[in-house]
Amino acid sequence: MSDTSAAFHFSGLTPELILNAIESIGIYPESGLLPLNSYENRVYQFRCDRGKRYVVKFYRPERWSDEQILEEHAFAFELQAAEIPLAAPVNVDGVSLHLFEGYRFALFPSIGGRSFEVDNLEQLEAVGQFIGRMHQYAKGSRFQTRIAISPQTFGDTGIAEMAECQLIPAKLRAPLLETTHTLLEQVRLQWQQLTPSKMRLHGDLHPGNILWTPDGPGFVDLDDACNGPAVQDLWMMLSGDRNQQQLQLEVLLEAYSEFSDFHPAELKLIECLRALRLMHYNGWLAKRWLDPAFPLHFPWFATEDYWQQQWQLFNDQLQRLHQPPLSLIPY
Repeated sequence: MSDTSAAFHFSGLTPELILNAIESIGIYPESGLLPLNSYENRVYQFRCDRGKRYVVKFYRPERWSDEQILEEHAFAFELQAAEIPLAAPVNVDGVSLHLFEGYRFALFPSIGGRSFEVDNLEQLEAVGQFIGRMHQYAKGSRFQTRIAISPQTFGDTGIAEMAECQLIPAKLRAPLLETTHTLLEQVRLQWQQLTPSKMRLHGDLHPGNILWTPDGPGFVDLDDACNGPAVQDLWMMLSGDRNQQQLQLEVLLEAYSEFSDFHPAELKLIECLRALRLMHYNGWLAKRWLDPAFPLHFPWFATEDYWQQQWQLFNDQLQRLHQPPLSLIPY
């Protein structure tokens, strides 16, 4: 990822430019633009003059190549053709990725629905079935241009960004970075012992990327689609204490296994993946800090309390790596 991407912000993306971009592909907004929750890209919902509701996404320049975005789109089209409930981009005259005054953007249908209730076991069962269907189809091939989740792509890069971050208090910098390096070495060791599989994944399948519609779950946002182990699309469905997670895991995997095989050894990767997500998240915030939207929406990132909490989180995660993993046979 280049320095251009790190320093870039969307100040030039004015409402007028957004409207002109949408109209350039023959879609004419009738309502105002409603900003949706997204910091990496810029995403807006609107209704067009024909009554249809759309979501338009403007991609952050320099983050993904055209080939990587189009590979994401192709994956979405394949899943849509397989009747998996996922928001695929709209093809306009056979084109899904558009360019207007230097900004790349795509149009998506707006999926109405309410929040997915992760503690609702009936909903969790349905989500498990659809993840199983998605994986059964997706594991037939791999992405050729998108990244693979690993200790290198998420861990090394995340720690490198943190090491350059000037917001970490001086007294915490050395112990925090020492802990993250120790944690990453433990992750790397367990990762190598398990040799995880690699398949096409949603990549960021947390409850916020699932909407509950009248027909069941609907998946959104393939922006972080990647290659990796199947459990990456499952572990973020688990919440609460160990007993609650054990019950959720049983419901989720029983439903998942109706459509796709799951290798129980991958459960040992859950805490590794959680650790990598912590590193990746902090590295992401550090890298994006020059974008004015980030200090505005994440002011706590520049506080000593935040970094003290992160140091504790990394230490706690190091302990979790040495505990027995969740199992299909409860301990």
